[in-house]
Amino acid sequence: MYFAALLARTEDGWEASDTELDDVETLSDLTELARESSDDDTVIVFIEQEDAWFGIVRIEGEEDPRIYVSDGAAAARSSYGEILTREILGDDLDDIVDELESLDLDGTEDGEPLADDTDDDEETGVAAEAVPAAPVGDRLILADLGMPPADLMALESDALAEIANALGAAEVLEAVR
Repeated sequence: MYFAALLARTEDGWEASDTELDDVETLSDLTELARESSDDDTVIVFIEQEDAWFGIVRIEGEEDPRIYVSDGAAAARSSYGEILTREILGDDLDDIVDELESLDLDGTEDGEPLADDTDDDEETGVAAEAVPAAPVGDRLILADLGMPPADLMALESDALAEIANALGAAEVLEAVR
């Protein structure tokens, strides 16, 4: 289960709204959704999957979005997380996936018998294995807003509440949760 919220910085402070990601299939879709939700220059998109991982996308006007994901491997195993990790790792991830798939390893190389289940891994499974089980992306994404990189990387449970607190937006985020 996912939780997603948009925080827009206005002249009066932060405004929060929850959002549905049903129509989001690409980073462009997510960016467009954020830009349509607010006329303000800074929009922060929070995405969290049941305490497994969280992601932050920061959109500033027409600039390219900045992205941070707390656990790349966990995120890459989910549809929305894969969108973010593919954007962060880009061609490097595609090259790793292509290289792993081209090896066509079936376990018999080490003298192990071939398993009964001979279905090929889906690309997302291979991609998830190629992504580090660590934070990936722009660690400075919230530094100018009050959350230093070390604090961001140390977050584990209830990360979004701690981020919102650092930004001074805890009450507005809690209202949409």
